[in-house]
Amino acid sequence: MSAIRHIQNIALIGFMGTGKTTVGRLVAEQLKFELLDTDALIEQRSGKKIAEIFVQNGEPAFRQLEAQLVQELAARDKTVISTGGGLPTNPANLASLKTHSLVVCLWAAPEGIYERVREQTHRPLLNDPDPLGKIRTLLAAREKFYKQADVLLNSDLRSAREVAQQVIVQFRLVTQPRK
Repeated sequence: MSAIRHIQNIALIGFMGTGKTTVGRLVAEQLKFELLDTDALIEQRSGKKIAEIFVQNGEPAFRQLEAQLVQELAARDKTVISTGGGLPTNPANLASLKTHSLVVCLWAAPEGIYERVREQTHRPLLNDPDPLGKIRTLLAAREKFYKQADVLLNSDLRSAREVAQQVIVQFRLVTQPRK
């Protein structure tokens, strides 16, 4: 951690189905922070579901909406930011988040992710004949970005409450004044 960072937020990154929104809600509740879900805000602003944006405008258009939103987040404080799974694959997004947030990556094995998301129809990247294979491929491609987080937490064998507590501990470690 560089001393020039002014950490006032928490950004949760990681693959879909790792618990970012659920953990984010618990962390925000406990710290009395606001929860901001980037995908939900993009849907609200565009008036379209993420899946519709992917179909009608393509993934690059969606990634541009994400990048615009990330730039706005630098002005926030006391916010838990739950990001879309692909958001940190844009190095500028990750760099921007790191200026004001403790970036925490929630990690899970492909099989665990698949179990959590297989019944969900709002995941456009899983519209694939082999969704588990697609998860493995995407996770492998994104791993190098996820590993640039300040903290990596495995969410596989822990409850959302346990993961939330770990996030809070890590946040307090970097924001408490040193004695």
